[in-house]
Amino acid sequence: MTATAAPQLKHEVKDLALAPLGNQRIEWAGREMPVLKQIRDRFAKEKPFEGIRIVACCHVTTETAHLAIALKAGGADSILIASNPLSTQDDVAACLVADYGIPVFAIKGEDSETYNRHVQIALDHRPNIIIDDGSDVVATLVKERKEQLSDIIGTTEETTTGIVRLRAMLNDGVLSFPAMNVNDADTKHFFDNRYGTGQSTLDGIIRATNVLLAGKTTVVAGYGWCGKGTAMRARGLGANVIVTEIDPIKAIEAVMDGFRVMPMAEAAPLADLFITVTGNKHVIRPEHFEVMKDGAIVCNSGHFDIEIDLKSLGAKASEVKDVRPFTQQYKLPSGKSVVVLGEGRLINLAAAEGHPSAVMDMSFANQALGCEYLVKNTGKLEPGLYSIPAEVDKDIARLKLQAMGIQIDTLTAEQVEYINSWTSGT
Repeated sequence: MTATAAPQLKHEVKDLALAPLGNQRIEWAGREMPVLKQIRDRFAKEKPFEGIRIVACCHVTTETAHLAIALKAGGADSILIASNPLSTQDDVAACLVADYGIPVFAIKGEDSETYNRHVQIALDHRPNIIIDDGSDVVATLVKERKEQLSDIIGTTEETTTGIVRLRAMLNDGVLSFPAMNVNDADTKHFFDNRYGTGQSTLDGIIRATNVLLAGKTTVVAGYGWCGKGTAMRARGLGANVIVTEIDPIKAIEAVMDGFRVMPMAEAAPLADLFITVTGNKHVIRPEHFEVMKDGAIVCNSGHFDIEIDLKSLGAKASEVKDVRPFTQQYKLPSGKSVVVLGEGRLINLAAAEGHPSAVMDMSFANQALGCEYLVKNTGKLEPGLYSIPAEVDKDIARLKLQAMGIQIDTLTAEQVEYINSWTSGT
């Protein structure tokens, strides 16, 4: 990948000397991101973002680097901040500053004060478009920077958590601009949520603990697309999987997929490993900790670090100590211990590298094209949530298949006539 030397930029990264390693890893990820490369090449010619200020609040990984580079190729004046304090890859952040001239404010392990300061720095950029991952930037804008709302063309959001927050803003009448629901694009949630989260979650758990999953009773809390992928991959590694759910339809689906389904209160004494993927608060609470096995492992692969009630666990614990990187043991008064991974944050990014680049290729293609759609339709869209257009979704899938060397059938003229006619019968 050809990089251009950057001028002196405002930035906050761990160490610019890490840039060569970051460049090498960004190039490696690019091998499996052919769709985004084609989009970037077109952006470089057409410059759809000339004069547009973009703030991207994302996990700063090798895959995100390709999105940031594509936006810059398209003429964007952009800035990148971390969407999670533990998800930043410091060498990637350094490379984007040093080699590509993209301002980055992200350090792995940054505290909440630093994280919130970076959100404010991003808003100081006075963005026209916000690429959000959890809607922290949009929520802060709406609550604290109302004078900047007139600058906004729109936002794109690719997490379930973020979409829930945007819907709440819309219902409360405070969302005053269009928002692209990237999360619900077929080429996003079918693949990123299911295959990306499924593989990377188990990767993070194994890197953090080196435990054998075969034979372990594993609870997956939540059976959305992320839960489906996590449960499927855990079973593939030999785990005995229990699913907990609040949605009766998803619960039936989990049963039909061959998993045991029960309330968390019943599952808590049985499991060796707990993985939360709900996007909700306090899915695992004090009453669950009290009945867990000694040494039970608890982690989260939802978005924010609120799914596990760590505040209550910490208050109850007589001792908390690091036993491995990203692995803390909480000793309880009963003498039993609970092991928490990644401080309750996204384990796939805290202890591993996040989703494989092959699935992020499609997710970030949606992000890039969602931004372009907002620019092309400036002033035409009412405030609200908008799906990625179906033709764009299918084009991304076609490009991915082509890159994989896979061909599919097309309808014959006779078939087209048949499916569009009501007069033809059996």
